[in-house]
Amino acid sequence: MRHTYILSLFFLTLFGSAFSQIVSVKFTDQKSGENVPNVNVLLTLQQANTTVKDTTLQLSSSQRGKIEFKNSKIQVGTALIFKCSHQIYDSYEKTVKVKTLSDTLKLEFFLNPTKINNIKEVIVKAPGVPDTVFHSERLSVADFEVQKNGNVLLLAYPKQLAKGSELLLFDGQNVLSSFQVNDQAAYLTRDYRGNTHVVCKENTFGILLSDKEIQVGQVPKDYFLKYIAPIVDTNSSKVYFSNFNKDYPAFEYFAMDLQDSTYKTILHIEDDLMMELYRSEYKWMDIRTKMWAKNKELQTGIDAEIWVGANFFTQSIYYKEVYAPMFQRNDSIFIFNYPKDRLETFDKYGNMIDSVAIFHHYHAKQTGWQRNLIQDKITGTVYAVFEKTGSTYLGLVDLKTGEIKEKVKLGFRYVDKIRVHNNFVYYVYRPFESIQKKFLYKERLPYKFSPSITNQGTEVGVKRR
Repeated sequence: MRHTYILSLFFLTLFGSAFSQIVSVKFTDQKSGENVPNVNVLLTLQQANTTVKDTTLQLSSSQRGKIEFKNSKIQVGTALIFKCSHQIYDSYEKTVKVKTLSDTLKLEFFLNPTKINNIKEVIVKAPGVPDTVFHSERLSVADFEVQKNGNVLLLAYPKQLAKGSELLLFDGQNVLSSFQVNDQAAYLTRDYRGNTHVVCKENTFGILLSDKEIQVGQVPKDYFLKYIAPIVDTNSSKVYFSNFNKDYPAFEYFAMDLQDSTYKTILHIEDDLMMELYRSEYKWMDIRTKMWAKNKELQTGIDAEIWVGANFFTQSIYYKEVYAPMFQRNDSIFIFNYPKDRLETFDKYGNMIDSVAIFHHYHAKQTGWQRNLIQDKITGTVYAVFEKTGSTYLGLVDLKTGEIKEKVKLGFRYVDKIRVHNNFVYYVYRPFESIQKKFLYKERLPYKFSPSITNQGTEVGVKRR
């Protein structure tokens, strides 16, 4: 009996000393109820009004708005002192006294977004009225690209895009040239050299434009997607590219030197929440699928969790492609690292020179944020697209602060294929419940920004004429 008692005391002491209290904290927007990511938290522990040595922690909330930690020094009566800060929320302090120990102590803190509410939204209207650029009784505009000289390359179709389309070169008055696309066209895209391509179901066609003629050459689609599409931009000495894959929630941007072909990683992008869900999908798969994934891992060296995530989780409604676009203006590179709420600025060599917090993508349900940034290739300005109740707004992004200075409301509702060229916004539009074909329109923006100029990565604004 005595030995049993001693043994029991031994195990109680052993388990008591090994126990670490898990604490899980969730941060919630007090008004919208949304999770608040990237909250900076300073945590200290106190016992009998004295700070416990070596217990101070600095944490940041995940994309789910959570922090989680464990500590063996948390006991009954321990005070957890949280000091929370966020650039668009009021600072928040909370002291929680531990009354009982349990597997997980769950807490929820509500943050007040007064900082962002105090910033008055400025809405301006585009001067004048929308101007019709191209209209036709036979053809609808599916996509377009505005050229440097002001001519417009149009992808148009008579009835359905999948059943026949044409390329048109339009100078604002007349169709200068046309070409019948002998494939199921999907969209137009511009590569790093400024050349336009029409991407089809089976092939990709490179398009070269003279003043009055369309020249088309077939480019193998696999070659285009592997070697041309990943290149984001270039300058006199560097090529900037990414290894983005729509079926994986992380990627990198790189800079390659044209002289010696060496390259360096500029920035790693990762959506932590998507990655967590992506990899956890493997846990819920049946044995057959897990065996398939393990065989793929042995054959390729790629983790079985990635095989399952790419083939199954990406098909669910919960998956969102990671969005973090790169833009070049003058000799500066700007990366909107939305998963981390940062606008990162780099010089032309890929060295970081600035990093500021951005929050214009917060509260997307209220603001109408569309996960879409567009750049005026002539002036270098960047605009964020918002849509509320069918109306589209272009928010002018300040590349020094990451803030939206003001929003321009477009004249028509439910517009499509928005582009900005030399202080004009172009878009495709057809009146609601109308038999009219889809026309191309443009509106003059209330700005007169000059063309971008070359510098050494210090001038990141735009100049007004």
